[in-house]
Amino acid sequence: MKSTTITELDLHDVPQMYHNLRYNDGEIYFADNITSIPGLMKQFKVNFIAYVMVTQGRLSLDLNGINYQLDTNSSLFVDRKMVVNNIKHTENFNCIICAMSTDIGFAFFNKSLIQSIMHIMANPVIKMNQDEVDLMMKYYELLVFKVTHQQMSIGRETVRDIIRCFAYDLLSNINRHLDSEGEGDMLRQSDRIYRRFMLMLAENSNANRSVKTYADELCVSPKYLTSVCRKHSDYTAGELIAASVVGRIKQLLLYSDLSIKEVAAEMGFDNLSFFGKYVRKHLGLSPNHYRKANNYGK
Repeated sequence: MKSTTITELDLHDVPQMYHNLRYNDGEIYFADNITSIPGLMKQFKVNFIAYVMVTQGRLSLDLNGINYQLDTNSSLFVDRKMVVNNIKHTENFNCIICAMSTDIGFAFFNKSLIQSIMHIMANPVIKMNQDEVDLMMKYYELLVFKVTHQQMSIGRETVRDIIRCFAYDLLSNINRHLDSEGEGDMLRQSDRIYRRFMLMLAENSNANRSVKTYADELCVSPKYLTSVCRKHSDYTAGELIAASVVGRIKQLLLYSDLSIKEVAAEMGFDNLSFFGKYVRKHLGLSPNHYRKANNYGK
């Protein structure tokens, strides 16, 4: 039987697929005025997080083999490693799209938003009311205004703060749509373990890097915790921990006044050399070079 090769899309492919981006800093992309979706193949897998809000018309697509229909004011969440195909839309279709790296997504979320995230994984389409849509559009208009009026901007940190507030209010809106009555009784053991693990990641400000430490606290083996994480997210436990750690490191390197040594200590690295190796492994640059490459302090 002939196997079908699935094309994988990375975040750096986004600007090549659509050239009229509203915002692009290499880790977060925003676009709108999309009357068609150019450059998409019949079937592909995304290696980033994406949020789509339909502002006009209708959209139909399959995620991991399940068909979803979105009309105006509907929102769609696409998680990393989801397979997307059969994209169809009406002629008057338009939307807002936000794509971001996984570790940036982790940096934006905290304990209070985990319930929303868990819901999104199982139910990627949310129909918002008009007040909720209006709020999201106000954030987007503010973001576009800041980006297009460079002389009024105080840097990328301001844009990130707007996006962070956008994400918090968006996920808070989703919480209001949840019907969690009896949910605790319905959760299987693996669901409970995964949820508790995600809460621990959100609570852990210096993000302990040991899978065994988390597994011991959850009273399971590291192997079982990893199998649970793979089942629910297609990530290993180690990959989820690393995404959380790297997201926090990026925040501290780019948006704090801490020295490299102080960032290492804040993140629980006793050895500055080991911290440098960890950052190079995950970010491709030393901590100092990463700050310089991202115009830190300018």
